[in-house]
Amino acid sequence: MNEAIRPGSDHPQQAQEGPELSVIVPTFNERDNVTVLYRRLEATLANVAWEVVFVDDNSPDGTWDVVRGLAQQDSRVRCIRRIGRRGLSGACIEGILASSAPFVAVIDADLQHDETQLPKMLLLLASDEADLVVGSRYIEGYKSEGFNKQRAGASALATEVARKMLRVEIADPMSGFFMIRRDRFEELAPKLSVHGFKILLDVVATAHGGLRAVEIPYTFGARQHGESKLDSMVALDFLGLVLAKLSNDIVSLRFILFAMVGGIGLVVHLTTLFLGLQLFKAPFAEAQAAGAIVAMTSNFILNNFLTYRDQRLKGFALLRGLIAFYIVCSVGLLANVGVAFSVYDQEPIWWLAGMAGALMGVVWNYAMSGLFVWRKK
Repeated sequence: MNEAIRPGSDHPQQAQEGPELSVIVPTFNERDNVTVLYRRLEATLANVAWEVVFVDDNSPDGTWDVVRGLAQQDSRVRCIRRIGRRGLSGACIEGILASSAPFVAVIDADLQHDETQLPKMLLLLASDEADLVVGSRYIEGYKSEGFNKQRAGASALATEVARKMLRVEIADPMSGFFMIRRDRFEELAPKLSVHGFKILLDVVATAHGGLRAVEIPYTFGARQHGESKLDSMVALDFLGLVLAKLSNDIVSLRFILFAMVGGIGLVVHLTTLFLGLQLFKAPFAEAQAAGAIVAMTSNFILNNFLTYRDQRLKGFALLRGLIAFYIVCSVGLLANVGVAFSVYDQEPIWWLAGMAGALMGVVWNYAMSGLFVWRKK
């Protein structure tokens, strides 16, 4: 049998063993942090075969370029640069599926998570004591150097909601610092949402108690550079994820967010209508038209910043998208009224007809918005 001849060697080369641990780091505008984190991982994992996969959402500050420079010096460093896609959960999923180790860890690039706990977490998984190890903020031994009271309070409230509504067993399902067996993650991946920020909550809720989880305390450090990625829309994003999981993922997170924005739009519409009638003494038709336009505009802005944040429109595309959204919602209104009248003819119950029309309207607007307003490039 002939053997392949490789330049510079008289004998076939042995394949190098792959990494035991892949560390996934989602990034956005973290150029000042990635090199520091790499050095810390290098020191902490000196006795471990490891790789680090930075998943960057095309950072304007050129984070991806800094990571590329590190990768040219060390083959253990990899970079996935995502263009036209945004969101921490999606970045984590892509990074984990693109990695190669049997164990994968997720850690933020802001240097607030304690990377010195990674060897301990790896030992728990490698010894088959757990499928999932979580760096927890709600068990004895946790210390915080950079978690302000407002953020801590919001996190505690969200944790309590998630644990009660989704029957999640672990103390800190909102943690962004965890390690999991690759084979278990692969089983869950097709059911996970690529939208939102709380990937661990999604993983645990999707597993329905099927993961052996261990929680360990760690020290939550102070942010060194950059700004927090959590904006004012995260509360709606979190609520949407909880509702999606309550429906057993029959309804997607994106659709729920779209419907929630529509609910806010209804309040905006009625408020504008009231002001037009009472404050400006406008005729009903004019006040109703103003309410519709204001509501559609607010819905477009909220959907652009929340529901479709990974496909966010900017510049001229923002104006073009707004016009398209007006058209889509106008047709949706006709569909709403048509279905409502049809249902009312069959069964003259006003609230049933109204709900049927509203559902038809939101389904139409959601489907057409995805096709004509926030189109994937």
